[in-house]
Amino acid sequence: MTQCAGKKLTGLVAATFTPFTSQGEVNLSEIGPYIDYLKEKQGVNSIFVNGTTGEGMSLSVDERKLLAEDWCRKAKGKMEQVIVHVGCTSLKDSQELARHAVGIGADGIAVIAPSFFKPRSAESVRAYLQTVADVAPNVPFYYYHLPALTGVNVPASDLLEGIETLIPSFRGVKFSGSNLMDLGQCISRIQPHWSILYGVDEQLLAALALGAHGAVGSTYNYLGSHMNKLLSEFDSGNLVQARNLQFKMQELINHAVKVGFDVGVNKQLMNEVSGLQLGPPRLPILPCPQSHAIAIKQKYQHLFSVH
Repeated sequence: MTQCAGKKLTGLVAATFTPFTSQGEVNLSEIGPYIDYLKEKQGVNSIFVNGTTGEGMSLSVDERKLLAEDWCRKAKGKMEQVIVHVGCTSLKDSQELARHAVGIGADGIAVIAPSFFKPRSAESVRAYLQTVADVAPNVPFYYYHLPALTGVNVPASDLLEGIETLIPSFRGVKFSGSNLMDLGQCISRIQPHWSILYGVDEQLLAALALGAHGAVGSTYNYLGSHMNKLLSEFDSGNLVQARNLQFKMQELINHAVKVGFDVGVNKQLMNEVSGLQLGPPRLPILPCPQSHAIAIKQKYQHLFSVH
């Protein structure tokens, strides 16, 4: 894994779940098999760790360091890029995690806007991000835009104005919002070495049409092979085939939402599909009844002809 001058981040990036034991402790033993599963079964070659899917905000700083180090060590030589999310509600904690990411050889770091004392302007978000990026100046830096959960509704496109002057290591945005106009404005003003990765899986095709360079998402953990096919069909101009794959994903997610689709349900679905033992989520997220996950898995198998 290389640092700031490394390969541009493109394609599918799996937002990984954090493996826990049945007692709710971090379970590092599943990370190696997890990486092999993503690469060999799903064709996914980059990962985003300790993010929303990984319940990063429910982990202690020590747990996040432990996980980031293990992901980076075991992914070496297997994954193209490991992006470590280091965002916290505490600026000092974010800086500590950013320094740690440098030491373990992360390929990039990402920071979400703090969500308790919320920045109210693009200037305040940029200042926060700059203060974290300054402690890891040689590692590619990504802004993690997730307004639905942070409540920070500053347009990402506003944030990009002058960003590279403040953060020379800035390399793009994980755009996990549904505002496609804002996404389009981000893409329209990017630099050649930046990446805009879309984070709303069920709208991936729309983002690709606007020029997104790839996607970061939870469903790519178990739908990566099918969504790689979507990328291939789009790149080949086969829009009907690409739409059909997107519509299938939408049908699966719509079905899951009716059951109740949170991180706990999603994690149990991953357990059922992959055969990995990633454990339950951490409170306040409640464990998923296995019957719910099995029902969603059956829908998954029906839609994608998995036998």
